[in-house]
Amino acid sequence: MVNPPPDELRAALYSCAAVSRWVDEVAAAAPFDSSHDLLEAAREATPFSAAEIDEALGDHPRIGEKHASNTAAAVFSRNEQAASETEDETLARALADGNADYEQRFGRIFLIRAKGRTRPEIVAELRRRLTLDDATELATVSGELRDIALLRLESIYAEQLS
Repeated sequence: MVNPPPDELRAALYSCAAVSRWVDEVAAAAPFDSSHDLLEAAREATPFSAAEIDEALGDHPRIGEKHASNTAAAVFSRNEQAASETEDETLARALADGNADYEQRFGRIFLIRAKGRTRPEIVAELRRRLTLDDATELATVSGELRDIALLRLESIYAEQLS
């Protein structure tokens, strides 16, 4: 059974997605009979709005950059992006240029679930998403943010999920 004290649960949730409404919604579903129930509540929570995406992105570095702080979210971010690291300067330049193009196009940093993706896959997805209309990209980034939050939540409660 996964039922940490409410403050501990809220802190864990906030480290997964720094969106107050989402934290409130998932925490309100407690107590949970299992870690799977907690993950399901997080998965089924209302999709993130544009304002909430902006709220969450305040705690995310650009893809390809290191998170500067030492918060739990920063540790997650460094670990998630570590697998996509490469010394390929061409890919690094493509990613930096793509980040700049994305920020110019959509007015926010590019967010993608980096865990399990290579740098070439990330660059290809960045290029693809630059072709999307605003509404489609908003839904895509909301889904990416949810996927990141779920991966982080799974890692926090990994022992109970085994």
